Amino acid sequence: MLFIFIYIYVFVCAYILYKKFVNVSEFDDEMQKPSSSIASGIGVGHVISISFCTSCSYRGHAMTTKHMLEEAFPGITVTLANHPPPLLKRLMGIVIPILQVGVIVIIMGGEQIFPKLGYMRPPLWYYSLRSNRQGTIITTWFLGNYIKSCLKNSGAFEVFCDGELIFSKLMEQRFPGEFELRELVSRKLYNLRNSEGFTGGLW
Repeated sequence: MLFIFIYIYVFVCAYILYKKFVNVSEFDDEMQKPSSSIASGIGVGHVISISFCTSCSYRGHAMTTKHMLEEAFPGITVTLANHPPPLLKRLMGIVIPILQVGVIVIIMGGEQIFPKLGYMRPPLWYYSLRSNRQGTIITTWFLGNYIKSCLKNSGAFEVFCDGELIFSKLMEQRFPGEFELRELVSRKLYNLRNSEGFTGGLW
């Protein structure tokens, strides 16, 4: 029986790691593909990248911003991408599910697990958890899922123009306004055209 619990625990942990590091696709085809380019337009040759928090329900706002920029700057390429949380949060997001499964396995098979670990009898806290086994499992599962959802939130909505950051929700603590974003992109494209013209004239 102990080996069955261990096998299940190892299998679940391996599956969690696989989902984290291998199967990481979070976007549908519409979000991943760049906007269709137009033969002529003020945006041709330029790329706007919007990096946002997908778990914060920002997808709709990102899609609206994408369509707005495509209409305002014909020919521009607008791409969307997930902005991951900090490394510490990502690591904790991996550890939490493993702890969840570990607690459930211990509650279900602790009387067989602890003797294998060198304990003559399980510790007192185990009996406290075991006395309300169903409640402990439910609490562990839902509390762990809540913590995981919080750890996924980066709160980001970062806008880059040709690789240069032009607006950051993380710094401003707000979303960009439509006219504000158009002005930022227009200014960036204008500066790029002037610098390219100056360089071309120099050579």
